[in-house]
Amino acid sequence: MSDVRGSVWSETEVDLILADYFSMLSDELAGRPFNKADHNRALQALTGRNHASIEFKHCNISAVLERLGMPIVRGYRPRANFQNALIDGVERYLSAKGQPVFSFTAPVPARVAESTTLWIGPPPDMALEDQQEPERLRRLVRKFDPAARDARNRKLGKEGEELVFMHEQQRLRTADRDDLARKVEWTSEVRGDGAGYDILSFDLNGKEGLIEVKTTNGAAKTPFFLTENERAFSEERPEAFRLLRLYSFSDKPSAFELRPPLTEHLALHAANYRATLI
Repeated sequence: MSDVRGSVWSETEVDLILADYFSMLSDELAGRPFNKADHNRALQALTGRNHASIEFKHCNISAVLERLGMPIVRGYRPRANFQNALIDGVERYLSAKGQPVFSFTAPVPARVAESTTLWIGPPPDMALEDQQEPERLRRLVRKFDPAARDARNRKLGKEGEELVFMHEQQRLRTADRDDLARKVEWTSEVRGDGAGYDILSFDLNGKEGLIEVKTTNGAAKTPFFLTENERAFSEERPEAFRLLRLYSFSDKPSAFELRPPLTEHLALHAANYRATLI
């Protein structure tokens, strides 16, 4: 079947492929089997687009959803250079479906919940992407704010902290420092929020590490909230403070670490203000 080469995807075509993508995503997260080739053939019949064009558009959708901190269909690796029509289509779809769409997050599998393994690597390079990101996409991210969504998800935050707590204990035990492993504290659970960090841990020489954990089911580049208390504490205890960003949590938990000064790594934008009368 010949493709409609060089033509911009129409609003109807965009809506069709988005509905198809979210259908696959729902099946995948629920553990239901589905066949990508069957989905592709059905879209070819509906749109007149060829196999490669549909596959590429699925990857474009992944790129937009990744910026929104949402899960994506495995195998559709995010590819940028998408048209504004796709951004508008995603906005239409999410606006129409509402909050249930954002519950498209897989329950944490037993293999993750029972594991103490956490891969910690370098932070992503955001410089080039920020220069290329269209303003329309930035507006979409602001509208469906992934940082606010993750902040409201208390269960996700607690599960991330618990994984780091267990990981730190296991790291020290593996290094034959059981004495230090026993001193690791889940501070936010024991003392409550407000300390400026979540986990008290140690390096192999016994030096304190005060870890603030930020967790998302989205990709490494998903934005997050940092409280003023956390920012101030990072400046008060720069030698001990570590911000650990967990991502892809419900799939394959991974992390990167940031150390003070945080402004060397993060662009901090005012989310709200505390107002007092004058």
